[in-house]
Order: sequence, then structure tokens, then C-alpha cells
Amino acid sequence: QVQLVESGGQSVQPGASLRLSCAASVGTGTKLQMGWFRQAPGKEREFVAAISWDGTTTRYAGPGKGRLTIGKNSAGNTMFLQMNSLTPQDTAVYYCAATKAPTVILTTSNVDYWGQGTQVTVSS
Repeated sequence: QVQLVESGGQSVQPGASLRLSCAASVGTGTKLQMGWFRQAPGKEREFVAAISWDGTTTRYAGPGKGRLTIGKNSAGNTMFLQMNSLTPQDTAVYYCAATKAPTVILTTSNVDYWGQGTQVTVSS
């Protein structure tokens, strides 16, 4: 079983930066593909970014390119998402996602494990 715990969500003003983290409770040597999704009120959960188990491959949704950076620690069990130049359109609950499958996460159908979510609110 994999447990994912997100942290770092908060209320900020437009133009600010935030760093979200996701800690995965897994056994030593477990190879996890991980990613971030977000869900705004009244909208479907959408892909934000993903990273391969070894950190060598990353993927970003179109709107996030250039503003987002996804990464992992050397142990591979903590993932972060650096978000810059935030806008009110970034307001959502951000979810950490993971799978033990060998492919990088791109859609919710790729995900086997979800975190509880962390709220990001961007407002002046």
C-alpha cells in the first residue's frame, strides 16, 4: 500500500510562488511514477505535471509550462511542485498521485494512489 501526504497549499496573492510537497510512504526500492492533478470547484480533476520514478522524465500540462517545475528528492519518495507567477485560475485543490506501473502518469486512469489534497487559493 502507498500513502501520499501533500503539504504546502495556502492562500496567496496573484504573482506569488508556492512549493507543494508530497511524501510517499513506500518500501525501500519501490519505483513510483508520481504526478500532480488539480480540481477547481465545479470542474473535473485535471493533469498538472508528472515525473518518472527516477526523475529523468517530466511532463507538464500546457498551461503550466514555464511556470511549473516538478522534481523529486534523491530517495525518490518525496515529490515537489514549484509554482511561480500564480493566477486566480490556479485556485484548486492539488492532489498528489502515484502508480507502480512503468509509465509516466498523464491521466487519472494512470493513477493507482491518491493523496487527500491540499488547497491552493490565489486571490487579491
